[in-house]
Amino acid sequence: MKVVILAGGFGERISGETNLIPKPLIEIGGMPILWHIMKIYSAHKINDFVICYGYKGSKIKEYFSNYLNQISNVPNSKLNKMELHQELSEPWNITFVDTGLETMTGGRIKRVKDYVGDETFCLAYGDGLANVNISELINFHRQKKTLATVTAVHPPSQYGIIEIKNDIVCNFKEKPIDNKRWINGGFFVLEYGIFDYIKGDSVVWENEPLENLTKDGQLSAYKHKGFWQSLDTLKDKKNLDALWISGKPPWKVW
Repeated sequence: MKVVILAGGFGERISGETNLIPKPLIEIGGMPILWHIMKIYSAHKINDFVICYGYKGSKIKEYFSNYLNQISNVPNSKLNKMELHQELSEPWNITFVDTGLETMTGGRIKRVKDYVGDETFCLAYGDGLANVNISELINFHRQKKTLATVTAVHPPSQYGIIEIKNDIVCNFKEKPIDNKRWINGGFFVLEYGIFDYIKGDSVVWENEPLENLTKDGQLSAYKHKGFWQSLDTLKDKKNLDALWISGKPPWKVW
């Protein structure tokens, strides 16, 4: 099974980190967040990746070219494809696809249609970490028999919450998890039929495609109640770094 990873955006909300590198190469614990995402899938024996790059995409290719050369005695490298099959390293097969600088998320997915073929495939954002059980997610998708499955997560509240009794704070929670709402956490499982819902480069995956899949009853939701965090701000990076330094990062399932 292939994993398509969207790694082409500008990362404008964390621009201080993306002046020289694309967002997926921002390091968490000394390794790019893209590497962490790939390790999550690899832990479930899914090692075939299609990386959709755009903004500073050559940096992503350069990173993995150097990485594979460092950890492998005999890497097999091609212009847009790298294969690594060594016992002491990740058994990764990576295909790089230039999906354009200005292409929207839906357009990027559409551009790799020929790379995934007509089989079930996974889709991940290049900036989110979670301890999602990928194997269970795929089984759930197959049971539902829909064209798409999204991993739904509880978001952290935007603000801290205080409870007051007789003018005295009796409970204080700094940005607790909002258990009343579900949001799109990424980590999709998709069928070939989803490409019919994407018309071109200007299509945002999260708009018309997901909305129309919903109208057609073709979007299932896998509810993940464990850890999930996207890398949107410098504060997010600091929080993820702190979790890694703690020695028990919840997304480290390998």
